[in-house]
Amino acid sequence: MEAILAVTSKLTAPFDLLTMLAEVVSAAKQVLQADGGSVWLYDPATDELILEVASEIEPLRVPAGAGIVGACARDRQIINVPDCYADRRFNPDVDRRSGYQTRCMLTLPLVDHKDVLVGVMQVLNKADGVFDADDETLATALAAQCAVALQRVRMTDALIEGEKLRQELEMARIVQMSSLPSRMPQLPGYDVFGMCQPAGLTGGDTFDLAILDQGLLAVLGDATGHGIAPALSVTQMQAMLRMAFRLGASLETAFTQVNNQLADTLPDDRFITAFIGLLDVKAHRMRFHSGGQGPILHFHAATGDCDRHKPTSFPLAAMPLTTLRPAVTLEMQPGDILVLLSDGIYEYHDAANEQFGEARVRELVAAHHGKPTAALSTILLEAVQAFAKGAPQDDDMTIVLVKREVQS
Repeated sequence: MEAILAVTSKLTAPFDLLTMLAEVVSAAKQVLQADGGSVWLYDPATDELILEVASEIEPLRVPAGAGIVGACARDRQIINVPDCYADRRFNPDVDRRSGYQTRCMLTLPLVDHKDVLVGVMQVLNKADGVFDADDETLATALAAQCAVALQRVRMTDALIEGEKLRQELEMARIVQMSSLPSRMPQLPGYDVFGMCQPAGLTGGDTFDLAILDQGLLAVLGDATGHGIAPALSVTQMQAMLRMAFRLGASLETAFTQVNNQLADTLPDDRFITAFIGLLDVKAHRMRFHSGGQGPILHFHAATGDCDRHKPTSFPLAAMPLTTLRPAVTLEMQPGDILVLLSDGIYEYHDAANEQFGEARVRELVAAHHGKPTAALSTILLEAVQAFAKGAPQDDDMTIVLVKREVQS
């Protein structure tokens, strides 16, 4: 009993997993006066037992249910084998690989306080004979303490890894958000606004609004998937576009070259839908190409209607391009608004799986077109959230609005 209490006290100390496994084996050998021991951890994802630590034995995996250790895990019962080589379930391969001679073996399930199988402990070769009923009683008490200690270490490791991942995602979010415009460009006669609200810490959406020599650059991009990889893709696209235009590239050249470069570098299953447009603020013309990004809405203040434009090309990185269809040109009259929304808004659905849809967007823009673009953006987001009635955000939501102001 003193040995059990000493071991229990020792196992409450903070250990990493491998150190804890070594302590468990050491405790079992001490309490049961055994020559050797091993611990197999149960992996529920693969339904396998993994030998993580054992004297002079390399780690290995076996299906749960195979051999003595598997039978113990399956039935959750102690198995006391006085003569291992006389038991047909015993696998002598481990002995042959290690040079160790196993005589007798006590195998115990490690089940925590919530009746969850943690693993299996095996104690080998009692110093003065074979394991008896008293040894089984001692081993049962020890196994209960070891199971709880091992589960605690696993949970601690999982929390630490989760925190590390959270910190890495937070850093990726900071990097991604820093690539977005820190403030909206100020253009005479125009009111522009953009925002991005990722579904998670990082997202696959991006936008850009920047004053260049060629005019106002307006970009909305949406990469396939969620998380760090899509965030890197759209950030890469945005940086390449900025560089191309600052080097004097035309709209067609920038679109084609960025597409082809992304097609060479991104995996085959990755692509980016993107609107890329240049606004001539003097002529009030917006020329754009859209790689799979749509719908593109042009609200006409004079009539209260919205024109709907489709994509002009395949998504960026879908395939190399040598030619493009002609760019679409929008004539921006006073009060007109270019409305660019990612599919996270159009496809946001409520608990009944009904989507917010394009019609609601059109109605909101028509009803509130006289407001500043920042206010209109807020109205759109609040309408989506009210429609969802608490349904979670499954996709990134991005808004880009370019409005020609009405001169008083």
